[in-house]
Amino acid sequence: MRPIYFIVILAILISSVGVRAQSTFDFGQPERQENSKPVQLYPNPAIDFVNVRLDNVSVNNVSVTLHNIIGNEIRIETDILDEHTLRIKVKDLDAGYYLLALNDSQSNFKGIYKFLKR
Repeated sequence: MRPIYFIVILAILISSVGVRAQSTFDFGQPERQENSKPVQLYPNPAIDFVNVRLDNVSVNNVSVTLHNIIGNEIRIETDILDEHTLRIKVKDLDAGYYLLALNDSQSNFKGIYKFLKR
């Protein structure tokens, strides 16, 4: 019976050392949390269109490309609703996940955003 106690105590010690080692390493500050996102995609999942709201960037300077989930670029129709909002027609797309790449070289803004088309 004593070997069983030894194995249980050894397992407890090893697991506590592993947990202690994990908690002592600090790889930097946690990411900054913001209440408002600079880019909003809605509705998500989409049926007929996706609105893209850019809070800090004018949509007149933004290039927009759409890719399917395997990376193929897809032609899209976009309409400017106001200075900060685009509407992208997705009605004719197949159901699935898509990646929307936004790029503005003037403000150095870049981002890739995923949405679901029903």
